Amino acid sequence: MTQPLAGLKVLDFSTLLPGPLCSLLLAEAGAEVIKLERPDRGDEMRTYEPKVDEDSANFVLLNRGKKSVVIDLKSPDAVESLTPLIEQADVLVEQFRPGVMDRLGLGYAALAKLNPRLIYCSITGFGQTGPRAAEAAHDLNYLAASGMLSLTAGADGRPGLPPALIADIAGGAYPAMINILLALRQRDVTGNGVHLDISMADNLFTFQYWGLGSGACGRWPLPASDLVTGGSPRYQIYRTSDDAFIAAAPIEEKFWSNFISLIGLDVDTLAQMSSAQATEAVAEVISQNTAAYWEERFAGQDVCTSRVVSLEEARTAPHFAARGIFEHTVKTASGATLPALPVPVAETFRNPSLTQTAPALGSHNHLPKQLGQTK
Repeated sequence: MTQPLAGLKVLDFSTLLPGPLCSLLLAEAGAEVIKLERPDRGDEMRTYEPKVDEDSANFVLLNRGKKSVVIDLKSPDAVESLTPLIEQADVLVEQFRPGVMDRLGLGYAALAKLNPRLIYCSITGFGQTGPRAAEAAHDLNYLAASGMLSLTAGADGRPGLPPALIADIAGGAYPAMINILLALRQRDVTGNGVHLDISMADNLFTFQYWGLGSGACGRWPLPASDLVTGGSPRYQIYRTSDDAFIAAAPIEEKFWSNFISLIGLDVDTLAQMSSAQATEAVAEVISQNTAAYWEERFAGQDVCTSRVVSLEEARTAPHFAARGIFEHTVKTASGATLPALPVPVAETFRNPSLTQTAPALGSHNHLPKQLGQTK
């Protein structure tokens, strides 16, 4: 079956994570993605550790199946050199601060004159407008600014460091792809491109729907006080006797009743306790046995529990092996092979070739010249 984005041409001016992950999703669905990289160093992600031979593992995972063209965007003839690519592109992805692409002569208004059908996607921390639009920041800053980080605070009141780059991926890469696909569908109807303003900080509020709903009703959430922030025994992480952990989320009454029955407590008795007292009572019982004991005890029961495992253990777990999510591989420019990054693109839409390559810096510099000759 032809991939859904086959024939689509994407110019990716972005670096590091949000833009490159967005363009990876497009590439996995069949789009031809051309990375525009600066001379000598290229995408900064190329320098990141750890290395696989001469290549950064991070870069390789995020740039599988793409092409690389090296160009100095500050060069006087940069726009002219890129014009053949721009004229044939369907999508452009960039994540400079607002105004940078305009100063380079590559802003949306200028490129729309060359290619009115261009979908131009700008990914930034705080958006193209507003008092903080030009502010330098990273994922942690967006989490702080959106109120999300405050809800991770522990007993000492100090917010915790999230183990994932939530803003970059959930607030940047994913919304960018969603809106690019919507823009392409709109272009099918109107024939016109559009400038997409993707703000990572803006998009974090979607994940706090429950807190916004509570706040609208006069009760703003606090850390360790609400269902998903540690204020309920039904959504907790409990320590076992061997210093492992059980993640328990028996929120609904049927799951809660099953869970409490299996650990040997009485539902009615717990109902008379405060949330803190009930949590302490459950924690005391869980702490008396090993994680293996509880896994066996809960096996096959509707209790919504999981043992907390390491990423290494999860990577080789039988369930994910059966799902085949690590069957795809990526070759580095130097020839080494790594498991490809699992992506939320349905297998039926992905390239039938399980192995693709991440590009060496400038390995496709011939492309603009070839297109220029065929104009």
